[in-house]
Amino acid sequence: MCPAVPTGALGEWPVQTTEAPRNDAIYDLAVVGGGVNGVGIARDAAGRGLSVLLVERNDLAAATSSASSKLIHGGLRYLEHSEFRLVRESLNEREVLWAAAPHIVYPLRFVLPVRAGMRPAWMLRAGLFLYDHIGTRRFLQPTRTLRRARNPALSPLHERIKVAFEYSDCAVDDARLVVLNAVDARERGAHIMTGWTLIGASRESALWRVEVESRQGAQQCICARALINAAGPWVEAVLGRAGISHHRTLRLVKGSHMVVPRLYAGTHAYTLQGIDGRVIFTIPYQGEFTLIGTTDEPYDGDPDKVAPSSKELDYLCRTAAQYFRYAPNVKRTVWRYAGVRPLYDDGSVNASTVTRDYVFDLDARDNLPPILSVFGGKLTTYRRLAEHALEQLLPKLGLTRNSWTATATLPGGDLPNRDIEGFSAQQVARYSFAPPSMIRRMCKAYGTRIERIMASAHSGADLGEQVAPELYEAELQYLRDMEWARGADDVLWRRSKLGLYVSDFYVQRIEQWFGDSTPTTLQETPAAR
Repeated sequence: MCPAVPTGALGEWPVQTTEAPRNDAIYDLAVVGGGVNGVGIARDAAGRGLSVLLVERNDLAAATSSASSKLIHGGLRYLEHSEFRLVRESLNEREVLWAAAPHIVYPLRFVLPVRAGMRPAWMLRAGLFLYDHIGTRRFLQPTRTLRRARNPALSPLHERIKVAFEYSDCAVDDARLVVLNAVDARERGAHIMTGWTLIGASRESALWRVEVESRQGAQQCICARALINAAGPWVEAVLGRAGISHHRTLRLVKGSHMVVPRLYAGTHAYTLQGIDGRVIFTIPYQGEFTLIGTTDEPYDGDPDKVAPSSKELDYLCRTAAQYFRYAPNVKRTVWRYAGVRPLYDDGSVNASTVTRDYVFDLDARDNLPPILSVFGGKLTTYRRLAEHALEQLLPKLGLTRNSWTATATLPGGDLPNRDIEGFSAQQVARYSFAPPSMIRRMCKAYGTRIERIMASAHSGADLGEQVAPELYEAELQYLRDMEWARGADDVLWRRSKLGLYVSDFYVQRIEQWFGDSTPTTLQETPAAR
């Protein structure tokens, strides 16, 4: 049974944080799901002074949130579907997130070619005019027209393409965005539990009784005043385990991407119209590659087993070949991945036109402890989603707490003038004993928190063993102790993209390192009350 609810205001009963929560701990909020929506809500709530527990059965960003197009963008094509609220909110968030995390978010110029038989130039220009003005844009550059004779950005394209439009959006390291939100949530008092699965939840008087199980089979019971279901593709499964019937409908849509050796020189991304009306992007990626995606395919399989199909990869290559002189080839793919978008089913026949907006399902009837479930959403709007979720939930708990995340930086994001290149140059000079490419990579991953890994090092020997090329024990220890990394995939594909470069030999060495190492106990913070 859950302990009795203490009398008084929420957030007044400190309980020491332990590696696993005590069975008699009472949290204000229990959040299920370690994707961007879950950690965003946990961070926001913790910063408002609530005690928060987050449970994630795998690694942070292990599913949809690490399988995106790596963009913070308004969603130009959503204007065609009259999703003006979503586009406006997304456009406003670009510069908010850029200011919060300039080490992992950066401006990117997109080239939108005008092609015969597709949307006409006047329509594209009208849409881009609206795109420039419907939301807030203070620092990002406006749209301009490009002509082949005057701009090299059209050089990679077929000669028949004479005109294009260039507009602004932002790129992001999606998985690191999730991890940094989780780090900030923990530093504000939240308790983050990875490797724990919710196996059941039930209401007991004024509390939720939440049962969780670890990978090793250990079980714990946690009590919370409210439950937030941010489980993404598994949101309906969590509702079932909580014994809740719901009237919202989840629609799973698969998006697949491929990474190939760089298709063209330059720093531009390209927005390409397909003959079926869909849009794909080609994006400069990790210096040496081009990221191509995404598809929109209905999906009714197991979200744990999602993978790109040969049909999808062929579609991406064919669409790119209609624009580029040197087309991508599936055989040259160096990485392919797919994610399942857990969208709210708005009744659209075409998967590509299903709304990307988010919808909440709040069950707080008869003064029972509330559960709020999140349907839909997109990476760009996670911060506003968190604000809106708490705006709906907190009144049910008798709380009024001000929002705060709009002007707060994420860990490592306190760079002067958002100047990641200048900061990186300084760090390369400061740590001249280390490979410059490694320092630049670390600056773009950790921002100012690179000092927590490098500050005490005066030579390469101070960083410990080089476990993989340009990956030393000091960084692995930081990822293990401060960012919940527990294996090679966590390091190579989510907290970095070093998996693009290392061989199986080094993957095994990293796995061995984790098997032989012992995590340092994290600094304890008051989390439950």
